[in-house]
Amino acid sequence: MSQSGVQVDPECRRAFDKLMSRQLRYIIYKLSDDFKEIVIESTSEGATENYDEFREKLVNAQTKSATGAISKGPRYAVYDFEYKLASGEGSRNKVTFIAWSPDDAGIKSKMVYASSKEALKRSLSGIAVELQANEQDDIEYEQIIKTVSKGTAA
Repeated sequence: MSQSGVQVDPECRRAFDKLMSRQLRYIIYKLSDDFKEIVIESTSEGATENYDEFREKLVNAQTKSATGAISKGPRYAVYDFEYKLASGEGSRNKVTFIAWSPDDAGIKSKMVYASSKEALKRSLSGIAVELQANEQDDIEYEQIIKTVSKGTAA
């Protein structure tokens, strides 16, 4: 359980295990509409799904407030980034946790997401890199690969 009292749906861990066995490329998690549980919003349909589709899902994520208003919404995501080494020594994979919290998302949802993140991360063992993203530039593919690879990507 997190500081906010939010629980993690067991299905979140099962999907993560599929990602770790290379059956999925990504998972996007969200808080349920009642802000009591972290659930899966979407996953790739296999291990080859396009990064641009993943990014669009994050950028267009929406959250419903207690009053029923719809606004941009934070999300958690895990993406299995694969990149080739500049040295020519092959390729690497880095399972990356992304905490997406756009600057123009509602304050309450941003606060609940921030205080619930550790509960999800604790249930997902094997994350190599964690990123905090607040604007679209933060989730540009080239920027993330540079960070994930620590500059070793081709």
